[in-house]
Amino acid sequence: MKIRPDQLQQLISQARAGQQLALESLIRAIQPNVYALAFRFLMHPQDAEDRTQEILLKVTTRLNQFNGDSQFSTWVYRLASNHLLDSLKSNNVVMMTFDEFSEDLANGLELDANTSAYEEQLISEVRIGCTQALLQCLTPELRLSYILGEILELDHQQAAQVQHISSASFRKRLSRARESVNDFMQSNCGLIESINPCRCHKRVKPAFSLNRISRKKTVFSSAIKTSKEFPEVLQHIRSLQHTQRVAALYQAQQPQIPPETFIKWLRQTLNQSSTEETPSLH
Repeated sequence: MKIRPDQLQQLISQARAGQQLALESLIRAIQPNVYALAFRFLMHPQDAEDRTQEILLKVTTRLNQFNGDSQFSTWVYRLASNHLLDSLKSNNVVMMTFDEFSEDLANGLELDANTSAYEEQLISEVRIGCTQALLQCLTPELRLSYILGEILELDHQQAAQVQHISSASFRKRLSRARESVNDFMQSNCGLIESINPCRCHKRVKPAFSLNRISRKKTVFSSAIKTSKEFPEVLQHIRSLQHTQRVAALYQAQQPQIPPETFIKWLRQTLNQSSTEETPSLH
């Protein structure tokens, strides 16, 4: 949320006073971080867009409830985190355990595939989908701690405030989540450890056969600001200490709602009356 403290307070005051341009600027500033949290937490880009829309609407309608006892970003993350946790309660989604995911990866490799067999977008689709699915092996609370502390890099005190727990409890959660994710990636992922057999290009054909990816429409790579120079990104990741590599891989994947889609939705929302139906991003 890249707004100077003096600018932020001014925008909040103006938005509370009914100035629409100030409210639009405020929502545009927080949207990327809210979506980044929702995308990593929920895995699917469309689900993340829907939840982001709902969270931003809550911010606009509850702005007067922000009393300044915490940073504005903490307040927004807390509101977003509570909403995301509540959204899981009604979905009853059953995800793989780490052991099941490891077995799935081991049994689904095209052993004779080469790196030039598939276009980069399909390989990127597999890479992002796989790392997203891995996060879903964590319990919701541990997943939230990992995203806040390891990927979004909130300091421990702020992340603890977001989750309504003590700093000591947050550190324990983050340590457990980090150990689980890092151990899995170091034992299975060829991006993190080059000696591991699993490679993204070896997963493309199996992913097609399981209907996890499609040439007609990419799901993950279209929602991510991907690097065209991923080999250089990967080289940098592998130059880091083992404990830093996984977080760096996630940080290199920058989820984003297409700007034109978001801005259109935002302006429709801010222009509507309180009695009208809320427009959708889609």
